[in-house]
Amino acid sequence: MENKMSPIANLKGSDILKKVNEALEQLPYDRRPQSLYEPIRYVLSLGGKRIRPVLMLLGYSLFKDDPERIMMQALGLETYHNYTLLHDDLMDNADLRRGHETVHKRWNANTAILSGDSMLVLAYQRIAQCDERHLPQVLGLFTETALEIGEGQEYDMAFETRNDVREEEYIEMIRLKTSVLLACALKMGALLADASQEDADNLYKCGEQMGLAFQLQDDLLDVYGDTEVFGKAIGGDITSNKKTYMLINAFNRANEQQRAELTRWVNAETFDRQEKIEAVTRLYDAIGIRQLCEDKINFYFAEARKYLEKVSVPAERKQNLLRYMNEMMHREF
Repeated sequence: MENKMSPIANLKGSDILKKVNEALEQLPYDRRPQSLYEPIRYVLSLGGKRIRPVLMLLGYSLFKDDPERIMMQALGLETYHNYTLLHDDLMDNADLRRGHETVHKRWNANTAILSGDSMLVLAYQRIAQCDERHLPQVLGLFTETALEIGEGQEYDMAFETRNDVREEEYIEMIRLKTSVLLACALKMGALLADASQEDADNLYKCGEQMGLAFQLQDDLLDVYGDTEVFGKAIGGDITSNKKTYMLINAFNRANEQQRAELTRWVNAETFDRQEKIEAVTRLYDAIGIRQLCEDKINFYFAEARKYLEKVSVPAERKQNLLRYMNEMMHREF
């Protein structure tokens, strides 16, 4: 049988990533003042894994063979994601993003706020360039997702001053802050491809579970990753006492002596960075936190695959998405 699938529908995730980057580079910024839009162009030029637009295009490709048609909506979702990073960097007073100066460092805080706000509007504008038939569902999904991400960020900030964060609270926070945007990407692709509500909902749940696995893997790599491959210094979560799945469960499962040592390191106002990282990592090893986290990652990833299996398209149409999911979960960066 002749293969009528379009080139992009046949591409692997890495090839779709290239197409997304090419499309981002071609986006016009011809409004004035240029000083408002230059930081936006800058942020979107810094690279990244482009997971959300790739997932949207792969989600669409499960059902239809012309994913190029929704490239603008995919770019809108990537614009939104980078808007959240721009404001995150400002809130964290971070100097670098992907090895380059953050917007508030390269320009100033006011520019970061205003250009970020304009980025959010551009994200809506780009997503809304779909046909009117899909517009209510697509905008409804995106708006709900954007609200949830703000809620997740607020929880994350609140956790910084709390020492009683429970595991279920942490999982809900990362679901809101990270997972729902991956879920939105897959579901939006499905909706734009006229998938059934059931298939779109199963893809949402697939993305949600995958997002939980992905964020827990980030937590794990921050402790046990290879600095050169990971692209940033290992142990940042430990030195900042970030309430991760690993720290929460270390406190929950530690014996009295281990808990006392963990508490001492968390409460220490002055410390040698490397010494603290090594000491807390040894405690994690002794308590069995690495295995616990890996088991949880595998659980969520298995759940994601179960929801993908429920999507009512032939197995061969799922191969590109399944391959990409596997690549996401077998990373070292």
